[in-house]
Amino acid sequence: MAFIEIENVTHTYGGQAGASATLAVEGLSIKVNEGEFAAVVGPSGCGKSTLMKLATGLQFPQEGSVAVDGRKVDRPVKIAGMAFQNPVMLPWRTVLENIMLPLEIVQPHRSLLREKKAEYVEKAEQLLATVGLKGLGQKFPWQLSGGMQQRASLCRSLIHDPKLLMLDEPFGALDAFTREELWCVIRDLHALKKFTVVLVTHDLREAVFLGDRIFCMSARPGRIIAEREVTFPRPRDLEITYTPTFADVVHELRSQIKSARDPQALDPQALDPQAAGAAA
Repeated sequence: MAFIEIENVTHTYGGQAGASATLAVEGLSIKVNEGEFAAVVGPSGCGKSTLMKLATGLQFPQEGSVAVDGRKVDRPVKIAGMAFQNPVMLPWRTVLENIMLPLEIVQPHRSLLREKKAEYVEKAEQLLATVGLKGLGQKFPWQLSGGMQQRASLCRSLIHDPKLLMLDEPFGALDAFTREELWCVIRDLHALKKFTVVLVTHDLREAVFLGDRIFCMSARPGRIIAEREVTFPRPRDLEITYTPTFADVVHELRSQIKSARDPQALDPQALDPQAAGAAA
């Protein structure tokens, strides 16, 4: 059984039908294995963020089923951590206090926080050190750069030891150099913690560098139209992003996205996972 199983899901915003209703995804099916790093790409408005909400129990489908870690999703998924394009740090709290915020909400940590606060603080400081922010826990968010805030946001998403990490365009607002630095941070965190990752991104280089498998969605209503296995060996160095074989995978995905913008022009054959192995 896959860790995430979304089966033939249809989800509409604004009601079941009518002129005001928006059909976000239709016939959406995806399976992600435990410990896998999955990347989801597709044209704007294709339902990538809806997929994330469905997998974390922030939305429930009108049709189809969603299961995570062997359980039907009928409430918010406590074993998930999330990071977004905007770090959304509370400005009146220190970086350390921001990181520990999920512990005030998620059980059993909420009940244990007062008793084990010293342990949790040590854990938060260890996470800060892991992402290159050692000693900055007492700073306020406005004292950090955008890239540093995003590193802190990653720490916050991991403080409660989630088995699933959902990343919704977390590096999209950063400059190219900072973005690549954070690719390496999340690469190393994934290797260290062994959690399952679903990354939603518009950056195809990012998807290929980080992902084990890449899922391409169609234009709205979204569904998976292609799946690409990435077999470049791990750990991956940034230098691989400048190789011809890496560029070939990116170009193939770009072609698929271009087709996905026009449902009438879709290639009925999904990307061949074996081709990725040959490219690697």
